[in-house]
Amino acid sequence: MIKKIGIVIRKVCTAVFVIYGLNLILSSINIFIPINLINVGVVSFLGFPGLFSLVLMFFVTK
Repeated sequence: MIKKIGIVIRKVCTAVFVIYGLNLILSSINIFIPINLINVGVVSFLGFPGLFSLVLMFFVTK
C-alpha cells in the first residue's frame, strides 16, 4: 500500500517537473501549458503521449 502511494507521488512530481520544463523550453514560441490538477493528472496517467496531447489541444483551441 505504501509502495503504491510512493509510486503515485513520484509520478505526480515528475509530471509537474516535465510540464514546468516544457514551459521553459517552449516559452520562446509562446506555448504555455498551465500546471493545474487536470493537466498534472493527464501527464501522470498517460505520460508523454498525454503531454503531447495537451500541446496539441493548445494549438487546436488557439
